[in-house]
Amino acid sequence: MAAQPLTIAIDGEQSVSGLLLAPPQAHAAYVFAHGAGAGMRHAFMDAVAQGLAARGIATLRYQFPYMERGSRRPDVPRVAHAAVRAAVAEAARRWPGLRLFAGGKSFGGRMTSQAQAAAPLPGVDGLVFFGFPLHPAGKPSDERAAHLAEVAVPMLFLQGTRDELADPAWLRPLVARLGPRATLLAIADADHSLHVPARSGRRDAEVMGEALDAMQAWIASQA
Repeated sequence: MAAQPLTIAIDGEQSVSGLLLAPPQAHAAYVFAHGAGAGMRHAFMDAVAQGLAARGIATLRYQFPYMERGSRRPDVPRVAHAAVRAAVAEAARRWPGLRLFAGGKSFGGRMTSQAQAAAPLPGVDGLVFFGFPLHPAGKPSDERAAHLAEVAVPMLFLQGTRDELADPAWLRPLVARLGPRATLLAIADADHSLHVPARSGRRDAEVMGEALDAMQAWIASQA
């Protein structure tokens, strides 16, 4: 299925590119932000969007302003949060009849959750994280997740057990503290990008399918 390009205005001062992928008879929509090192057209982003389309979930992918400029330095939170809000507003305008969820890959998920914690994103019923970046590699902690205590909507963490940016010994207690509004799918042997080694006996496509099936079921459970 081909994605439809669009332009998203941010605060009337700048704009970024986006991609819409809406299957027939979609029952939900996901506003999907990219990670720090690769934009909305990365193979991982496309695989998620295509997989969700096959499961009846529309997606809106978008660039953060720094990625749109071709910079390698991520935007400061204020700028990133404005992009998140603009993308959510665009999705709500495009799909007024669909239940709306938001989140992203790594950095994109964290910026979305920070925006939600600062002021609820209008119409968003829950957040989904593909590899939440809990801490820098080799420096386990949960300081980056302090703001999640202020997020009132349900959250789904799709996380590999070999994720160097989310030590399970720190992530599991965090999810437990967040209570019933947080759900963790710990994907055995998967890394930060849900890649699994050959010795696991599984392929990346299987792991991606497992994650997307879980997301589909979780969204249905939020009705």
